[in-house]
Amino acid sequence: MDMKAATETRESLLTAEQFAHLGDGLIAYVRPMRSEDVNRLYPQAPHIAPGLTIFALFGADGAPIVLADSEEGCIGNARENHLQMVSLH
Repeated sequence: MDMKAATETRESLLTAEQFAHLGDGLIAYVRPMRSEDVNRLYPQAPHIAPGLTIFALFGADGAPIVLADSEEGCIGNARENHLQMVSLH
């Protein structure tokens, strides 16, 4: 199968909107971030002192679920909400 045919086949499996919602409410991932990034990306979040490492739990669609001061805190929240954790590389 050539690349064009493979691409056309993949495109017909899921629409862009369906792909964007794949795993919603089921899958989550943890990502460390600097407190400065939290304040910049999520202005509605309470102010966090600069220079700290914060851990964020994100849903499959990239929406933030919770911020914690440890990775374990995010993982615990994912477990409480019955979310399957995935690893990002």
